[in-house]
Amino acid sequence: MGLWDKLKGELIDVIQWLDDSQDTMVYRFERHGNEIKMGAKLTVRESQAAVFVNEGQIADVFAPGMYTLQTQNMPIMSTLRGWVHGFQSPFKAEVYFVNTKRFTNLKWGTLNPLMMRDPDFGIVRVRAFGSYEMRIKDPGLFLKEVVGTDGTFTTDEVSEQIRNIIVSSFATVLGQMNVPVLDLVAKYQEMSQTLAAKIQPDLDKYGVELSQMFIENVSVPPEVEAAIDKRSSMGAVGNLQAYTQFQVANSMEAAAENPGGMAAGGMGMGMGMVMAQQMGQMANQPGQAPQMAPPPVPSEASFHVAVNGQATGPYPLSRLGEMIASGGLTRETMVWKAGMAEWSQAGSVAELGSLFGAVPPPLPPQ
Repeated sequence: MGLWDKLKGELIDVIQWLDDSQDTMVYRFERHGNEIKMGAKLTVRESQAAVFVNEGQIADVFAPGMYTLQTQNMPIMSTLRGWVHGFQSPFKAEVYFVNTKRFTNLKWGTLNPLMMRDPDFGIVRVRAFGSYEMRIKDPGLFLKEVVGTDGTFTTDEVSEQIRNIIVSSFATVLGQMNVPVLDLVAKYQEMSQTLAAKIQPDLDKYGVELSQMFIENVSVPPEVEAAIDKRSSMGAVGNLQAYTQFQVANSMEAAAENPGGMAAGGMGMGMGMVMAQQMGQMANQPGQAPQMAPPPVPSEASFHVAVNGQATGPYPLSRLGEMIASGGLTRETMVWKAGMAEWSQAGSVAELGSLFGAVPPPLPPQ
């Protein structure tokens, strides 16, 4: 250090600190040989405190205000130095300005996921992050327990330790509250207050006050988020049968607009209708396996019979068999049923062929 710097240090009679940073918590006032003249002016602004350290021991602490340094307002320093009758010689002391304002928007988060037991998902891993605000409430204790001889102490140097305290306490609070993962979002404020109250006793040891604590998010692994999204999608669908029918209707409309794909579209629509019916049955009977309805009972064919130029009947096949056996219906008798173009001889109708075959032929003449 040059001669001018030495002289400049000896001439200093104003001790103050103007902070233009946002993260400096403690600043050591630098000067040549740490010499301070008796009668020097000390200015401590709002949100500051000035701590004098003599030979490694914390002496006087000054609150906001302007002071002329005399033995009267430095009782501890006067005792340590053994000044008597207002001795006015320069003295050596380190001066630390402590920033007592609130430091805001400090971040915390879990480096590794925390394991918890959840009623919906079983054992699940969660991560959490948020922010907090803090301030130094005991400058002397903070200087003694945390800063030491650091000339410029910033929030980065203490935030890691506070983050560890927050994460450890958060894991305990999360386990004690026993809240399902899906309900945690409604408990953020309550958990934040509980967490702040749990952390404060640990920070009291450092002279730090936790002004605000915020839990901003508690998240689960991506695969669990995907399962939650699927569950939400199913809930949004609502009536599964109606939704399936709506999808089939959309497919039919799309097929109609694409004539080249009508064949494939018709097959897809047919399969879609079958699936819609089956899924509708499942939706209407939750918890039961789908049951296929039995096919309709086949109806017996019936024929009209021409008798003496008049249409009679219709008669079922069983009745026609009896008429053949009694001779009332022969192969030449005209018959007709729905679907036939015209009246035909009974012997030419394939459905009646078996009936005539079951009747024995007439006996040969004696």
